[in-house]
Amino acid sequence: MAHFSSDRSWRTFKRGLLNHYVLNGLEVALGLFLVTTLVQLIWGTQHAAAASVGVIVSIIVDNPAPRRGKFWRMLPAPVLGAPLFFLVQLMHQHLVLLGMLAVLSTFLGFLWMAWGKRGAPIAIAVVLAMVLGMSVPKPPEGQLLAAAAESTLFFSIGAGMFLVYAVIANTLLNFRYRVQFIADTVLSLAALMLEQARMVLPEAARHVGLDGETVDGEAYGDNLADRNFGKFSRTGLPQQHMGQLMARHAAFADQLQAARDIVLESPRTPRRQRLAGMLLQMLEIRDHLLACELDLEHLRKAPEQAPMLLAQQATLRALAMELVHLADSLLLGRKPRPMSNLDALLRPMQMASQTPVQRLEESLPDHFDADVSPQALSRELSERIVRIHEEVSRLVGLGRDEVEPDLAVVRASWQMFVSPTAWSWTPFKGLMSWDAPPLRHAIRAALAIAVGYVVVQMLPWNAHAYWVLLTIVVVLRGSLAQTLERRTIRVLGTLLGCVAALAILSAHLSPLGLILCLTLAQGVAHGFALRRYLFTAMGATVLGLVQAHMLHAGGSTTFHMFERVVDTLIGTGIAWAFAYVLPSWERSQLPALVQRVLKAQAAHASTSLAVDQLQAVDNAPELAWRLARREAYDSLSALIQAVDRSLKEPRAVQPPLQALELFQAHCYQLLGQMSSVKIMLMMRRGQTPSPFAVQQLKDTAASIDACLLQAPQIAASDADAQRPAKMPAPERVPGPEDRDQLIPWLMRRLATARILASQLQQDAVQIRQLLAREETLPPVQAEAAQAQST
Repeated sequence: MAHFSSDRSWRTFKRGLLNHYVLNGLEVALGLFLVTTLVQLIWGTQHAAAASVGVIVSIIVDNPAPRRGKFWRMLPAPVLGAPLFFLVQLMHQHLVLLGMLAVLSTFLGFLWMAWGKRGAPIAIAVVLAMVLGMSVPKPPEGQLLAAAAESTLFFSIGAGMFLVYAVIANTLLNFRYRVQFIADTVLSLAALMLEQARMVLPEAARHVGLDGETVDGEAYGDNLADRNFGKFSRTGLPQQHMGQLMARHAAFADQLQAARDIVLESPRTPRRQRLAGMLLQMLEIRDHLLACELDLEHLRKAPEQAPMLLAQQATLRALAMELVHLADSLLLGRKPRPMSNLDALLRPMQMASQTPVQRLEESLPDHFDADVSPQALSRELSERIVRIHEEVSRLVGLGRDEVEPDLAVVRASWQMFVSPTAWSWTPFKGLMSWDAPPLRHAIRAALAIAVGYVVVQMLPWNAHAYWVLLTIVVVLRGSLAQTLERRTIRVLGTLLGCVAALAILSAHLSPLGLILCLTLAQGVAHGFALRRYLFTAMGATVLGLVQAHMLHAGGSTTFHMFERVVDTLIGTGIAWAFAYVLPSWERSQLPALVQRVLKAQAAHASTSLAVDQLQAVDNAPELAWRLARREAYDSLSALIQAVDRSLKEPRAVQPPLQALELFQAHCYQLLGQMSSVKIMLMMRRGQTPSPFAVQQLKDTAASIDACLLQAPQIAASDADAQRPAKMPAPERVPGPEDRDQLIPWLMRRLATARILASQLQQDAVQIRQLLAREETLPPVQAEAAQAQST
């Protein structure tokens, strides 16, 4: 066991070092070193310190990004930061005006949060320019304007030089970033497949052979799925693995979008096309995995199916490990090893699928009253796992350059699935509402900065007041969950960083040595910002103290350490307190998120059941379906993450967790049914479907669309009337040679999809009713009602 733990830790460590976060941290650290050293050699240490501030502000927005639009993505930070840096220095002697400027700049800067993940780094960079402007020492009387202009000039020189460097470095590292994002996505898929393997067996036996199996080092799973393992147990539901399975799906959806922006940009060369083909191949595997969840509940209740379930679980686990090996090879820059021979695991499932069964005709009546055979359901699951094996084999073949990607799909997906790079005024229009979370967060942050500024003026060391404000900026986040997560880590990281900075400054290093320390601290702070915030807090503390020492060129190091610790405690306390001011509780966003999910599910069902895709001569229907599928998964991911953040909020304002989790589970079940139907239809592409099948597809699409998009009151009252009769199934999923057996399986899937659509709308109605009822209750009664609902 000790050997296993050490081996697992070493694998995790290697994956962490080879991740794109660390590579990006090394890239920005090298840029800081080159720019600061060049300025120091030409103009001296004092000007190098000012240039380093410009570099640090620009580094905030330097993340792996598509080559197209990289310059314009980074430009707003130094353009907005330089004049603010200048104005702060001009007001050194006017404390009231300086405080007003700090509050106003914080408010305006945090409005960039309206642009989401693209705008958040700019908001932090703008406010950071203001805060670091306070760290510049006051010049002698009569030299204020000249000193401010000079330091701002070198701020701009540093920012400009780094901006050019960052664009060039991003271009040079583009292919390596593509490989790293693909490897991260493969790891996330492996974690999802491993969790799906756990779901195959009954809950009492899920620990057999799998509790020790984990996929460490993936980009998003550690941050979302692992925290959600116990979420279902908190609401009284025993299905802990279901909660983690949905979280894994959400994590994989997030990872996919991050990879799309890099991997699907201009896949013109064979190497880029192969990586893009791997990304699209993983989408197909995800759909098959989701369909594997269908009918498992019935299979787990059949004791005679236990041996087959064990074989199916073992196969999924083996395939997950194949994905892990593929990801590790990509990260190490090695050619992946060939796919392992899994014939021994696949043989029972292949034999089961080849057993002769009674043939069924397409001319079946609309409804049946027969039960579904567990043997038939087991054969269907076996067929799916065999297909997953084929898809994984193709993915490994793409990684080994032995399989050619589908260039038609790659070219069609190039621009349709990449996030826009141009700045738009559309998000700004959303700030006109008082309930807009970015607006409320901007007001909250401005008020926190105002209080922090007043507090530091009362401290005996108010010359270093910027540290309190800096702590407020980095700790106070848009949600209470994120603020609480950073609160303790920030304090601990500051303490450790102070010890490291004390050792560095006590060594009395040369200017070049200090620049090297500054470089290392910046690389650590930037490289681990989204993975291990403790390291980021440590690096940022060293960075701030060493840079302040370079700007001030003296002072009592020991006393500065004490100041920083006290300032951090004060700033953290203020940020924690203001997290409850004008709060944007997650429950206020849930109605819109639920409605988005319903619309996305309806659109996905409509495109999945479209009859014209069977006779299409181009990829237009397929592209429409892929876009609808992406929105379905992305909307569900956004909902799951909102529910995850709500777990850290006060119990009185938490949403109805049980209703939301049932809603999420039904959404994934509906996606699984639609994926299964889509696979069935693609097996018949190019053939003329029977009029009966066409009519069933059209009726089901219209029923689901009406159920999910109609008025809630109608859905709630007519739900039972819309529930179709139970449909039977033949003995196995049809293969290409048995296409006449499609109709019974199709009828079963369509009937179940109608039921799930009805349940989805009922879940949505219940969520709205619970939210509305709790909003009208006093806090104590609301907390009691919330506890009763969960």
